[in-house]
Amino acid sequence: MTLLGLTGGIASGKSFVGRRLAARGIPVIDADNLAREAVKPGSEGFAEVARQFPEVIRNGEIDRQMLGRIVFADQTRLSELEGIVHPRVREFFLREKACHGSAPLVVYEVPLLFERGIDSDMDRVLVVDVPESLQLERLLNRAGMTAEEARRRISAQMGRKERLSRADVIISGALSEEETDRALSRILLEILSTHATPQKEDHL
Repeated sequence: MTLLGLTGGIASGKSFVGRRLAARGIPVIDADNLAREAVKPGSEGFAEVARQFPEVIRNGEIDRQMLGRIVFADQTRLSELEGIVHPRVREFFLREKACHGSAPLVVYEVPLLFERGIDSDMDRVLVVDVPESLQLERLLNRAGMTAEEARRRISAQMGRKERLSRADVIISGALSEEETDRALSRILLEILSTHATPQKEDHL
């Protein structure tokens, strides 16, 4: 099995790329989905969030928008939340990976792949990249997010230059569906047919 890490800055289009990979029948494990599972109502993770962030519990559920405003404005609170979520996400990932043991390629879509050192577990890393101006534009189109909040979300992640320098393969997150599919065809052919050293300068 080849593990392909899929990452990119917030609003870069990585989820779109993940969906295009899944459309090919490739197993895609989404860390965001695992994180939601880790704190779903009734779980130990939910109980821990309720203890540490009681103000975000509304009608027996987590007000994610409020939680996001709190943690992205305070690094200490963000670290507290990560301490709840990340160990559980790791456990769920290993479980999901085991379910796809016979697959030649499994994709793990993780927003903070480099920040959490998860790249060391991957065979290759595919970074979805867009200019920060496009990230900001996309975030402002999301309901309930101010420009200040959007910039805070972007700055909470690894800088674009460093992320690109650590990528094995880079794909633009501003491509059309057809262009994305063509780029992915080339990327997958290279990944599945060779074990050559990745060419970090390839920007598809």
